[in-house]
Amino acid sequence: MEYHRSRHFFEAGLPFSESVRVGDVLYLSGQLGNVPGKKELVPGGMQAEAHQTMLNIAHVLSKHGLTLDHVFRVQVMLADMSEWDEFNKIYVPYFRPERLPARSAWGCDGLALGARCEVEAWALFTQL
Repeated sequence: MEYHRSRHFFEAGLPFSESVRVGDVLYLSGQLGNVPGKKELVPGGMQAEAHQTMLNIAHVLSKHGLTLDHVFRVQVMLADMSEWDEFNKIYVPYFRPERLPARSAWGCDGLALGARCEVEAWALFTQL
């Protein structure tokens, strides 16, 4: 196993790894729509946060030579399930239609930083 903590994670004192590689799978910790390198959310509500969340996932993947095409599973947490459609309008275009990951989603209370959404991703190290 390989544990990966970015300088930002270390300096922020976050009590978890940004990602962990086990064999050919990279497990990303939940990503929020935070301003990169800061403990603050991007302004603009669900749409802005969802976009930034996906960009943050893509950034972590890129550190390992991966893209969103390598993602095979995600778990989505929404602060308000009534924002399901709004989230999906942002989320879906980040993936090719034939490569939509398997997904679970649920509503939850009290996401970090008061976020509207959080997304965990699993990616496979393989040739596409």
